[in-house]
Amino acid sequence: MLSCNSRPRQVLVINVGDELLDGLRENGHLLWLGEHLARRGLPITRSLVVRDDAAEIARAVGEAWGAYDLIVTTGGIGPTSDDHTREAVAGALGLSLTHVPAAEQALRDRFKMIGRKVAAADLSQCYVPAGADSLPNPRGTAPGVFLHRDGRALVMLPGPSLELRPMFEDEVVPRLRQVGCACQGEAYVQVRTFGIGAVPLEAIVRPLLAPGMALSFGTHTGVVDARISSAGGGATADQLCEVARRIRDAVGEDFVATGHACLATLVVEQLRSLEKTVALAESCTGGLLANAFTDVPGASKVFAGSAVCYANDAKVNLLGVPDCLIAQHGAVSAECAAAMATGAIEKFGSDYAIAVTGYAGPGGGTDADPVGTVYFGYASPTGVWSQRVALPGDRRQIKQRAVNTALDFMRRKLNKYRVEDLIHGA
Repeated sequence: MLSCNSRPRQVLVINVGDELLDGLRENGHLLWLGEHLARRGLPITRSLVVRDDAAEIARAVGEAWGAYDLIVTTGGIGPTSDDHTREAVAGALGLSLTHVPAAEQALRDRFKMIGRKVAAADLSQCYVPAGADSLPNPRGTAPGVFLHRDGRALVMLPGPSLELRPMFEDEVVPRLRQVGCACQGEAYVQVRTFGIGAVPLEAIVRPLLAPGMALSFGTHTGVVDARISSAGGGATADQLCEVARRIRDAVGEDFVATGHACLATLVVEQLRSLEKTVALAESCTGGLLANAFTDVPGASKVFAGSAVCYANDAKVNLLGVPDCLIAQHGAVSAECAAAMATGAIEKFGSDYAIAVTGYAGPGGGTDADPVGTVYFGYASPTGVWSQRVALPGDRRQIKQRAVNTALDFMRRKLNKYRVEDLIHGA
């Protein structure tokens, strides 16, 4: 499982692209690579964002080579006139570009399959710095590059996420392990929680650690991860896993999973094991909860459907929420959330339903229920419940936190359902 060199590695990520610095696109590559490099024992030491400028790229790589064990670049290896990474890196390292016949054949085969002609500019993608490997790209035209030289590694990845991520997993990670740069397995054991803050979680976890163990945290929209790793090889995989089990027992219902499973995946797995279905009724989340479910492969086995009822009339006409209920209690209320969940079960014929209604801001809200107040409804074969929470953040953050809170609400309810079945011998 855990097998890493004890020496910390110095890792630099260089994201190339005018659009990143011009604010036209978020730097999602840094976020994704940060997580997946750290999981292999390669936490990013430093990151840079540079423009599509050959001199800037060459300067960044030239200054970094020799100081870092691993350099990863993203973007700039395509066939257009603003793609300079391949040539700039080769120039910075004093290497010539060499043609890769296999890469050209793969490109020609792909273009033939999609009915495109190969242009001279396309063939520029079939060159790598001398001594480097060309990384296959079955989802695009630009092969990646892997260079291992003088005990250091440099990786060039394409810009599109749909190409970058599988290339990293399928081509880069095995090579990094082969040259002894990355862990053979996970670099740490992660305990995922929801409903407990990082500070109280640390108060629980810290006393459980043994000498030779290190602790770090990751927090995102209500989820708090505790990562336990070996400090300088001072703890074994079995010891780390034992601490993870103790943390699980100590945090109780706030424990979500050991590892990286998301809340939606866990709820889908719970429903599949029970052979039950769920329907949704969304107001303030505007379909994000349905999107979380449908992002999970196999969700069609359990996900019946969703009604996005933003306006009060939609709640009445689509879900059968009584006019008088909204008039008396308001659309953002425990009563309305419960009625929406009940209506969703009736509309879709599901076993369970979740409903979400709230004030995501920046406008709206009342003295009693200010912006950030969200009510959840939960309907099941054994009853209907509602829950009120106050969520921090801006509109986008509140909506995402509401999605995670709804999923966690159902996760806990389904866990109790299973426990009751065991108690009653079902």
